[in-house]
Amino acid sequence: MRTMRRAVPWVAAALALAAVLRLTLLAPRPVVVEVARVERGAVEESVTNTRAGTVKARRRAKLSPQQGGLVVALPHREGEWVGEGSVLLRLDSSVPEAQLALAREEVKSAAARAEEACLALDLAEKELARGAALARDGLASEQLLDNLRSTRDRARAGCAAARAVLGQARAQERLAAAQVALTEVRAPFAGIVAEVATEVGEWITPAPPGVPIPPVLDLLDPSSVYVAAPIDEVDALRVAVGQPVRISVDARPGEKFGGRVSRVAPFVLDVLEQNRTVEIEAEFDDPDVAAALLPGTSADVEVILARRDGVLRVPTAAVAPGGTVLVLRDGVLREQAVAAGLRNWQFTEVQGGLAQGELVVTVRDTADIRPGARAVPRNQG
Repeated sequence: MRTMRRAVPWVAAALALAAVLRLTLLAPRPVVVEVARVERGAVEESVTNTRAGTVKARRRAKLSPQQGGLVVALPHREGEWVGEGSVLLRLDSSVPEAQLALAREEVKSAAARAEEACLALDLAEKELARGAALARDGLASEQLLDNLRSTRDRARAGCAAARAVLGQARAQERLAAAQVALTEVRAPFAGIVAEVATEVGEWITPAPPGVPIPPVLDLLDPSSVYVAAPIDEVDALRVAVGQPVRISVDARPGEKFGGRVSRVAPFVLDVLEQNRTVEIEAEFDDPDVAAALLPGTSADVEVILARRDGVLRVPTAAVAPGGTVLVLRDGVLREQAVAAGLRNWQFTEVQGGLAQGELVVTVRDTADIRPGARAVPRNQG
């Protein structure tokens, strides 16, 4: 009996140890979770284009001469800056130049004949005045006065005809000068020569009446460069002229450029039935950046709809579709409803439900990550 009494404490201790071991060894292990800390920072809400946009120039001209001919000069090469009115191409002008020289000589000759005829008119008017004075004194007959009047009228008609011929000669001179001008292509505005599609010595074939000659020069104003990009029709009413944008260009990876929305198209494009879009245009804040980009380059536009600084935020991946997050508190995952504000693909503003510094789960990739589960953070947020 005494032996049994001595054994009881040992048995009790063994049972207690077994219970502890059972709880320790058989209890589920805490799940390891990825977490992020609730912090303060900026949150933006934005929309982006659905397909790649394109860098374009608002002032761009495809140029060609108005008539055919032999190319004799291309004063500027591709990539050169030219001023407004600069000659970009010159055709052989020997024939129209000769016609212009001839027209100028005709003007000189017609001017001399007009001057002679009008001097004759001046003389005839003076003779008529003298004859009229003599007639008043009875020293000249009426027949003489009639002859003088006829001479004056013929001289007046001769002067008018000579002046008309001079006018025609001057018109021919202007026409010849215009023909000479047609042998040159001048820059309609200051800009950069983007392309020259002909060479000195080549013949530009004339086109039939009403059909333009294909362009041989491409001129663009780099200060008018902008980006045109399509956005989903659902987002169109949220985008307005003047909103800030971030522009990224494939030709300059890793860089983002500031800008503003300059136009929102007033209609929906239905080129693709399943993806109807509205085109927007965005201009760069820095004209030097715009000038360095080549039209035709692909680009993306992110329109900033709203922005708040210094607000509580969590990674958007942490927020479930129902507006809840898993919070790690005292080693246990707790489901917590949050009041969300602005959001984007990276961050969501928290307006209520969480405190700064709390840890929220950012990845729920296994069934073990659930409310009530014991957990330890893989990182410290």
